[in-house]
Amino acid sequence: MKRTIIATLASCAMATPALSVEDINKDYIKSLAAPGKTVLVVEYYDGSGKIVDRKGYASQAGYKAVSPTDFRVDEKTTLHLFGLEPCQGEMVNRKEDFAGACSAFAQEQLQIMLKSPKVIFCRAFVSEQNAAKQNATCYGYYNYPGSLDTVDMFEEQLLSLGALRLAKKPDGTYVRPDLAKAEEIGKAGSYGMWADPRAKSQ
Repeated sequence: MKRTIIATLASCAMATPALSVEDINKDYIKSLAAPGKTVLVVEYYDGSGKIVDRKGYASQAGYKAVSPTDFRVDEKTTLHLFGLEPCQGEMVNRKEDFAGACSAFAQEQLQIMLKSPKVIFCRAFVSEQNAAKQNATCYGYYNYPGSLDTVDMFEEQLLSLGALRLAKKPDGTYVRPDLAKAEEIGKAGSYGMWADPRAKSQ
């Protein structure tokens, strides 16, 4: 089962108020679930935050991580969790029983996120709609009767678990400053990469 860090995180899903996490309708996301399948819905927004298109997919086999920050939708489309990156080189986390490439650890954790959601709900700008690799922010709906019923943002969870860190612009500022609190959870708990001093010093 996917590990979940319990935290209060007020953040934006994109760099515009129109795509903020506060306006995510969790009941709507849950309503998209279909028996025996993982449903994937991508909504496309214009600059004013208006939905201009929506694409839906369903898979019995689920979806596969193809990199630390990317997962494949179909043979033509890959969704990219933008503004995040793995640490560089190798890492060791004894509590996680992991020693190896930072990228391998991050991709493994993304695959865990993709393994069991009933629904994957993503948002992207309309400019991404026809790209082979589309920048998006994504949420998963996880339901285990009697134990778990939650909608979690992929990026927040992966940062909180120390699987990924925030990427920086050339000027040193974060690409996704809205997710800084999630990264701080990972650092404070020495989760994932943050258990390795080499990652901390990068």
